[in-house]
Amino acid sequence: MLSRLTRSQAVAVCAVPVVALIATAAFAPLPFSVAQPGMTANVLGKNQGTEVITVSGAPARRTSGELRMVTIEATGPDARVSLGDVIGNWFRTDRAVMPRDAVYPSGNSVKEIQQHNQAQMQQSQDAATQAALRYLGLSADKVKVTLKLADVGGPSAGLLFTLGIIDKLHGNANGGDLTGGRSIAGTGTIDADGTVGAVGGVALKTQAAQRDGATVFLVPKAECSDAKAELPAGLRLVPVTTLKGAVNALTTLETGKGSVPSC
Repeated sequence: MLSRLTRSQAVAVCAVPVVALIATAAFAPLPFSVAQPGMTANVLGKNQGTEVITVSGAPARRTSGELRMVTIEATGPDARVSLGDVIGNWFRTDRAVMPRDAVYPSGNSVKEIQQHNQAQMQQSQDAATQAALRYLGLSADKVKVTLKLADVGGPSAGLLFTLGIIDKLHGNANGGDLTGGRSIAGTGTIDADGTVGAVGGVALKTQAAQRDGATVFLVPKAECSDAKAELPAGLRLVPVTTLKGAVNALTTLETGKGSVPSC
């Protein structure tokens, strides 16, 4: 025969599975990734001891200043992200909690994702070379450009690669450096026709840029609001939609004549 439970005993007994359920949920893996500001690299210089941009078939300029491509780092596609991880990072300005499928293609293995990111990087480099040579009126049959950037995938360095090639081969319209001696950072995809596209993660990328000394950040115009949301102090946003617009904005910054677009 079962004995009768008091109200307090019943509450205590019922609380045990509820607490256990919460504890299980807190440590169970969830379909999210946690991202943070990643590395930056000056495309006018070296990365891991190797020149990022090398040119043959045309004289390369000596450049000053920096053109920094920026990245974000995210937990891997097979990483276990728990409810505790989500809650702990949700309100941090230097972290972003995103659906894993928004960071990595759904259903792909780690190897397939790496191959996909590498393919996107190669396509981005090819488009950057085409866009830069087209902008300068140079033939790809005569001028060869090699781009090397270790341990980085995806298409978001396209704009900075293109600007780096232009600076190495030509500089600005006045014969000076595109950077004007500044540390310029930025992000954005590039098409062969010079169209700049959105990339995502710009709020974290601006933090990486400011951390590594940039004072100006080129951002796809469509992502101005995201970039402004957590903009670090001392970093100036310059919105761009085309390669020509980006070059013009940098030239205006260098000469101090005219107005520079702002978000």
